Amino acid sequence: MSRIFLTLTVILFVSALSAQKLHSPDKNLVLSFKLKDNGTPVYQLDYKGKKVLEESKLGFILNDFFSFSEGFSIIETQNDTSDSVWKSVWGENSEIRDNHNELLVKLVHQATNWKLNIRFRLFNDGLGFRYEFPQQKELRHFIIKEELTEFNLTGNHKSFWIPADYDTNEFPITTSRLSDIGKLIDEVRKEPLAAKAPSPNVAVQTPLMLKTKENLYINIHEAALVNYSAMFLNVEGDKFCLSAHLAPDKNGNKVYFQTGNVTPWRTIIVSDDARDILASNLILNLNEPCKFEDTSWIKPMKYVGVWWEYFTGGGSTWAYTDHKDIIIGQTDYSKLPPNGHHGANTAHVKKYIDFAAKHGFDAVLVEGWNEGWEDNVAYKKEKIYSFTKPYPDFDVKELQEYAQNRGVKIIMHHETTSSVADYERQLHEAFRFMVENGYNSVKTGYVGPIIPRSEYHDGQWMVNHYNYVAKTASEYKIMVNSHEAVRPTGLCRTFPNWIAQESARGTEFESFNGNHPEHTTILPFTRLVGGPMDYTPGIFQGDLSVYGTNKAKLSTTLAKQLALYVTMYSPLQMAADLIENYERFPDAFQFIKDVAVDWDKTYVLEAEPGDFITIARKAKGKNEWFVGGITDENSREAIVSFDFLPFGKKYEAVIYSDAENAHWQTNPQSYIIKKKIIDSKKKLKVRLAPSGGFAISIKEK
Repeated sequence: MSRIFLTLTVILFVSALSAQKLHSPDKNLVLSFKLKDNGTPVYQLDYKGKKVLEESKLGFILNDFFSFSEGFSIIETQNDTSDSVWKSVWGENSEIRDNHNELLVKLVHQATNWKLNIRFRLFNDGLGFRYEFPQQKELRHFIIKEELTEFNLTGNHKSFWIPADYDTNEFPITTSRLSDIGKLIDEVRKEPLAAKAPSPNVAVQTPLMLKTKENLYINIHEAALVNYSAMFLNVEGDKFCLSAHLAPDKNGNKVYFQTGNVTPWRTIIVSDDARDILASNLILNLNEPCKFEDTSWIKPMKYVGVWWEYFTGGGSTWAYTDHKDIIIGQTDYSKLPPNGHHGANTAHVKKYIDFAAKHGFDAVLVEGWNEGWEDNVAYKKEKIYSFTKPYPDFDVKELQEYAQNRGVKIIMHHETTSSVADYERQLHEAFRFMVENGYNSVKTGYVGPIIPRSEYHDGQWMVNHYNYVAKTASEYKIMVNSHEAVRPTGLCRTFPNWIAQESARGTEFESFNGNHPEHTTILPFTRLVGGPMDYTPGIFQGDLSVYGTNKAKLSTTLAKQLALYVTMYSPLQMAADLIENYERFPDAFQFIKDVAVDWDKTYVLEAEPGDFITIARKAKGKNEWFVGGITDENSREAIVSFDFLPFGKKYEAVIYSDAENAHWQTNPQSYIIKKKIIDSKKKLKVRLAPSGGFAISIKEK
């Protein structure tokens, strides 16, 4: 009898361990975890009594297609809670609260005795979970063939997506029901881009924004992407169960791993209010704290640059000469005839330095300064550029002194054309060159297919490269702005010198007629969820036909371009247009000069993905506030409540808005500027033209 009783006790104990629940601090979110009868770990997520995710499987396929997703038993579970506040080096908020409850489930695979832990953290705004492989004698090195994590949605949600592609994030965003993705994806993938490597199946990129019929907003992404491949999401026909799909190398392997390591966090941000998605700090909270003791050298900044002129069709070129037979390290550029169109020449750069100094900008970006632009055919040659040798008409020392005397920095440009192996060989030498010549920030670029030729932009090897560049740059006290890199996952908290990324379809696509009016009303809900974007706004002359052959037209009004400095968050903001266009509109340019790039507090006033956004922010350390509002192709009336202002004081608001006859297609440069005295009780109605916007600067009287 005692043996039967003992067996029954063990069964009941294991059963009790198998069913676990975790509540968010405010009790609105509930995570449920259990093992199914076959030992498969599954989880479920509910919000305010509504299902967010149905039962969703967890696990992997390892090595030679071994299923590491069933046959588990629970060794132990642990619960913990945390409530703390940490200070950001820069950001949308100077202080961030980290308040979560945690469940750690320790599993053992019965057939192999291999151990796997799953750690769940539940915040008021969503869930983060990751896999942890403890060190163990039975398992050391292995290959992850696929991660089997599921996100089993409850229905055919409205989705804001771009197709899964291992080499690019620059597709336009498509809005459709989940069930329509498979019907639309082939047409979307026809978009001409510098490098494409589409997934073989129907899949989309993260961050993926979703909206249910019950008006629940769901955002799926990842946090702390380190030593792992980026995650995509498989979309299977009429099923609404999304599953993880990791970027492979060209051998078909996804991740080379060792026990003692952890995966990135899988994140689900949830709310019945779209504003909460934009306000969420969940992804930052899931990243490790700042790695540096001294962060005084990390400075948010505004900049201008020799950049947009290359896209306008006005004739400027990155290349110094038209000669194509270039061999880096052997070709003597002083003996080659210049083409007469090279933009990065000393005299021209001085004009931008003078403009930056006059108008209070921190820096000037110069692209095309270095040898190699003539013969930069991606994938066909490994040694493309020198990152220490300027063209003959670019005097590094003279420009350093000229800029320094005017209180301006020059931003270095390292375009690799994705010859990453050669860039890593030159990296320390390139950073030493920067330090010796007064550069404290670099824009990196990865256009084209990757060299080594076995790798993709979003695979594990390249993820490690981007992180290595940020870490190495910190050793030289250099800030990094990476373009064409894997989308961000909050690592700017850990490496705050990684001050911005592009990793999406930016303003440059406006020069190809490539962005749509709703584009910037979606990006904050998708790409920007993982971190700030160097979107390069501020284009005042939207009709590029005035420059010559380019017939493109901007997809926004001028007032909307001003609003983007607030709605598209970045600590690195460019006034991207040509100098002469700012001189034509000095009153509108004043907002770009005034707007801050670092913030104490952010307030999301209105938001609906694909339709409109209105955001207010308080400048860091100042009694100044800035508001930006944008809309899609439809005109609308925004209602701005100033209740975020301190009570009992008067403020002067300068309002930059679309004029009555403004329209992004027919009259984009029509705007008005008004001044009003306001206080915290005031509400303001502002009309936005089709694809229009408004911007407000507020100072205490």
